[in-house]
Amino acid sequence: MRNPFWIIVIAYSIRRMPFVIRGMVSGLEQIPVTLEESARNLGATTLGAIRHITAPLILSNMIAAGVLTFSFAMLEVSDSLVLAQTEGHYPITKEIYRQAMSANTDAYNIAAAMGVYGMIVLTLALIVAVVLLGRRLGAIFRF
Repeated sequence: MRNPFWIIVIAYSIRRMPFVIRGMVSGLEQIPVTLEESARNLGATTLGAIRHITAPLILSNMIAAGVLTFSFAMLEVSDSLVLAQTEGHYPITKEIYRQAMSANTDAYNIAAAMGVYGMIVLTLALIVAVVLLGRRLGAIFRF
């Protein structure tokens, strides 16, 4: 069987898209519409107003929504159980499940170690996102 990597990525993306949309909508709701209207009155095109006014203001919301979505999708179990059928292509969550259901005496230890590994990778991803978000927020408010 072929590697289901792209199918799993698409499945994760579609299932977690509402988190991203809700994060961006909350950012858009916080921006006064007069800022974009002022840019349009001063001669900016619609695309220019979005690119120069709206997008920089909701950038922190987009990053936060991306981090939230990534953190939920990283240790997703249901999609990987259904889509990954070949042992060589198992994501970490399916391998943890397989180890936990195994009759091997060390299987629980292996599953626990893989769970800790997943938590470490998730923690590092969140730390990197916080560092990037902090820099982005500082860059947004510079004149």
